[in-house]
Amino acid sequence: MSRRRRWTAGACVSAVAVGLLATGGGRAPQPREAFGGGSGSGVAVGAYLHYGSPGIDRMQGLSRWLGGTELRAGHTYLPGDTWANIEGAPDSLRTWARWRKERRDRLFVLNVPMFEGNEADVPDDRVAELIRAGAQGEYDHHFRRLGERLVGLGVPDTVIVLGWEMNGYNYTHRCKPDPENWKRYWRRIVDAMRSVEGQKFRFDFAPNRGRDSIAWTRCYPGDDVVDIVGMDSYDQPPGDSFDEMVDQPYGLQQHVDFAKAHHKRISYPEWGLFRNGDNPEYMRRMLAWIDEHRPLYHSITDYCPHGVWQCGENPRSARVFREFLSDHRRGHPAPPASRGTVWGGEGFTPGRPGR
Repeated sequence: MSRRRRWTAGACVSAVAVGLLATGGGRAPQPREAFGGGSGSGVAVGAYLHYGSPGIDRMQGLSRWLGGTELRAGHTYLPGDTWANIEGAPDSLRTWARWRKERRDRLFVLNVPMFEGNEADVPDDRVAELIRAGAQGEYDHHFRRLGERLVGLGVPDTVIVLGWEMNGYNYTHRCKPDPENWKRYWRRIVDAMRSVEGQKFRFDFAPNRGRDSIAWTRCYPGDDVVDIVGMDSYDQPPGDSFDEMVDQPYGLQQHVDFAKAHHKRISYPEWGLFRNGDNPEYMRRMLAWIDEHRPLYHSITDYCPHGVWQCGENPRSARVFREFLSDHRRGHPAPPASRGTVWGGEGFTPGRPGR
């Protein structure tokens, strides 16, 4: 799902969330082993809360709300408005780097656009021209500078979600206008960033769930330049039920199978509620799917309409999210992710149609 105004969306916080930020949702118990909590070998839980330094402050409040479960994946985006910002100009990177270095088991996840004007409604013919220029090396120096900046800040092991949702319709870094040169361009970017002395970057290839404008497998640039195979998956079409999200072409199951065939870890850099509103069934099923398939990390998009903490529109799903993580923190078993599961309990209602 290509969404607009990513750079400012983190500022849209509900009044309910503001209260939670101040109070932490009540007294928190001491942190313990959790679903994606403090263990470096487990699944790293993350949330997109704000692009800049407030995102780090809000992580502490969300952790308290989750009863002490640590957010071990810090997730933010570089703005795609200018090349200077794509090169790592935002001062907030310093704060993110400081957060990352406080604990060895943390992950810093950074979405990186492949072009300036990334949300500028650029037509396909112009996108094709830009992709060809990138494939010929015209923009290598921008990404080398980004790599140098990240290494200089002490975060050489940053997870780079490069050109995310490339199988979509909107972002300038979309793949469809020229898939072959798009793959060449990806390879050049990775080569440029890996040329920086001291780097340990991991590159995450993260399409939208489903086919969207092009089969995402046609955009895959090769095992030698991809470290993680991610997927952004929101509660929206394609698929009117979670089972369909799993079984559809280029859906959740194909993602897992593709990554396994290519010997890659998986991730879910973006996921959350959307077209079906407050849908606790989706929330339970997605959390159980994550628990079953053990990605390197996952990051819920936590602002309205997608979120559960900064958004007061989804109280039933928020309860599921919180209870699921709290149950894992206390060592309770996860609910199964198998198809046909009937979810019951407080706050459950069937999901609404996706359109």
